[in-house]
Amino acid sequence: MTTRAAPRRLNARLARDLDDAFPTLVEEFADGLYSGVRRLAPGRADAEDLVQETFLRAYRALGSYGPERIRSLKLSPWLWTIALNLCRSAARRRARRVTEVALEAASGTATSPDDTAADAVTASMEAVWRRRLDALSTAQRTAVVLRHVVDLPYADIAEVTGRPVGTTKADVHRGIEQLRRLMADEHTDQE
Repeated sequence: MTTRAAPRRLNARLARDLDDAFPTLVEEFADGLYSGVRRLAPGRADAEDLVQETFLRAYRALGSYGPERIRSLKLSPWLWTIALNLCRSAARRRARRVTEVALEAASGTATSPDDTAADAVTASMEAVWRRRLDALSTAQRTAVVLRHVVDLPYADIAEVTGRPVGTTKADVHRGIEQLRRLMADEHTDQE
């Protein structure tokens, strides 16, 4: 985990020389962004695209910001705001393409994971967690992923989502409780 001083040094480097410091920003945040976005996006390729687009938009924005604004940014919440907005936009686009996807699946042209045993197990577990997370409200799913997958503090989650800290804590708590109920129901169904 990084110290509070490290992000400020990165901010200063970004303000001084964006092209030189931007790869460090990507290295610092790519894994966490991917891990969280992966749970909000329907597939790996979608998550990869969304993370790349997040960094592309961040780079463009930083190029238009003055040095003082860059120095004052809280990088993690700022990047997550971009990523969540992209996730929401992608979800809206997917909702509009429901008919197209259904036709693709019916025609058998939808892609499937590799047929290796490890990939099958991974795909199965991802599908289980996708189904569980999809059962949560959008606010709960976002809060749970940002807290327990990305490990953002509640204050940063509140900033990213535009919700009060108390509401954010409630979203996480209720989301976790809902996941526990779902898992208990699954266990009961298997007996």
